[in-house]
Amino acid sequence: MSFPQQTARWNARFGGEHYHFGTEPNVFLTSQAQRLRAGMSALCVADGEGRNSVWLARQGLRVSAFDISPVGVDKAKRLAREAGVEIEPHVADINDWDWDAARYDLVLAIFIQFASPPERARIFAGMMRALAPGGLLVLQGYGPRQIEYKTGGPGVLENLYTADLLRGQFAALEILHLAEHDGEIREGKGHSGMSALVDLVARRPD
Repeated sequence: MSFPQQTARWNARFGGEHYHFGTEPNVFLTSQAQRLRAGMSALCVADGEGRNSVWLARQGLRVSAFDISPVGVDKAKRLAREAGVEIEPHVADINDWDWDAARYDLVLAIFIQFASPPERARIFAGMMRALAPGGLLVLQGYGPRQIEYKTGGPGVLENLYTADLLRGQFAALEILHLAEHDGEIREGKGHSGMSALVDLVARRPD
């Protein structure tokens, strides 16, 4: 799908007053709070309407974020204002993001499963380059059984994750946590119900 088509699709999804994935942060992200420290720099990949970037800013992190949708980014700005925090939001295509422009203590990627396998490999490689030495990658996505659950996600089997796939793609990092499991999630209208999940926390060596 072309950039204008993707932008139009996500603008439509993020349109209106409601937040498509809700305003609360991803539960897996919050479960990793003990790994976070105030003052850390963070990059939120394909951040949508800002629920995760705003939560990180509330924890005292210095947060940059980007999304393809100007509508989503505007809502992220609004959410940050309402929360009384600052984020640095950008409108950008994930395939054009300059992964070498800065190094981050945290790179966050939650349900970014719109990319084909070749695109995904480039994105994953970019995220690793964006990590500072000792930096953390926190990622959650859907596994293959999500095709049966139909409670969110791309509905395209090749875009889904397995633990083995992530272990191979991020072999250059130290895997701190990697798990496949089923769980109930409630993230607005976009993600709702029993889901097949894959969780990863990995660290770039010093």
